[in-house]
Amino acid sequence: MTKKVSKTKQLAKMPVMSGSLDSYISAVNQIPLLTREEERELGLEVFENNDLEAAHRLVTSHLRFVVYVARSYSGYGLPVGDLIQEGNIGLMKAVKRYDPAHKVRLVSFAVHWIRAEIHEYILKNWRILKVATTKAHRKLFFNLRKNKKRLGWLRGPEIAVIAEKLNVKPEVVVEMESRLHGQDVCFDLPLDESDEDNTFSPQAWLTNSAPSPEALLEKQTESKQNHNLLFKGLDKLDERSLDIIESRWLVDKKATLQELARKYGVSAERIRQLEAVAMKKLKSQMLA
Repeated sequence: MTKKVSKTKQLAKMPVMSGSLDSYISAVNQIPLLTREEERELGLEVFENNDLEAAHRLVTSHLRFVVYVARSYSGYGLPVGDLIQEGNIGLMKAVKRYDPAHKVRLVSFAVHWIRAEIHEYILKNWRILKVATTKAHRKLFFNLRKNKKRLGWLRGPEIAVIAEKLNVKPEVVVEMESRLHGQDVCFDLPLDESDEDNTFSPQAWLTNSAPSPEALLEKQTESKQNHNLLFKGLDKLDERSLDIIESRWLVDKKATLQELARKYGVSAERIRQLEAVAMKKLKSQMLA
């Protein structure tokens, strides 16, 4: 029977940052991790029966992962505790949508939601992001510095390359660059007037180099499409060509041309020719 637990009781069992951040991190690190089978069973309970107790166990067992992700965004000058809280919201959204039938671990599925919530929080709290009003502009913000090839201000050719790569206008790159290097953001920070080093200036902040949720999703989608196209192409090969491709490319212990030549009673050169023709067919299928 599915157990129904009130939200108040669930929240009472959740670790909270009522004390220091170190105490919270220590508490979540003591929560046991789930095995793959335990995670699958709990995920089914949540997905099929909306079991709040199962959802609670899934969330709490992954809180340490949220801490790990949130810490990678500490360079934006925002409290790590706030980033963790936003990441926890993303984790809970991921648990609600998680379907274990896809045979993907929750941690792999949830990272997109965790980062998305943290990104939204950063975007809402950075005064310089008046320019970041579209998805392309947001992508520019989170990727600008890692696309720069040198320190200092960008030059014309670099601006053009980054604008083309991130699908924005060159003037948007210039504006974002000036805002990232500007000093007006300091008025919103707890900057001591006696701080001559200007520790909290934008130049001192580090950007996160991890792929954004959009980039990860794009890469995952492209990989899935290529995988499907590859198997469609393999289905169109004759039995001998398919065996050659599998033996040469799709197994851990790859066969040599000489081994396949002995198997089919032909020369090694003939095997090479058959392999080349088969590869050409596969490439045509991939590009179709």
